[in-house]
Amino acid sequence: MNNNFITLLLLILLPPLGVYLLRGLGTDFLINLVLTLIGYIPGIIHGVWLYTR
Repeated sequence: MNNNFITLLLLILLPPLGVYLLRGLGTDFLINLVLTLIGYIPGIIHGVWLYTR
C-alpha cells in the first residue's frame, strides 16, 4: 500500500495520529487534538486540510 493512502486513512479514522505522522508534535497536532475532542468531524476536516496543503 502507498504511504500516502495509509496517512489519509489514519487522518479519517484517527485524526490526531494522522496529523502526528504529517507534522509531528507541534501546534498543528494540538489544534487537531482539541478539534477532535470537541467534535470528530472538525478533527477530520483539519487533518485533511493539512494533508492537502
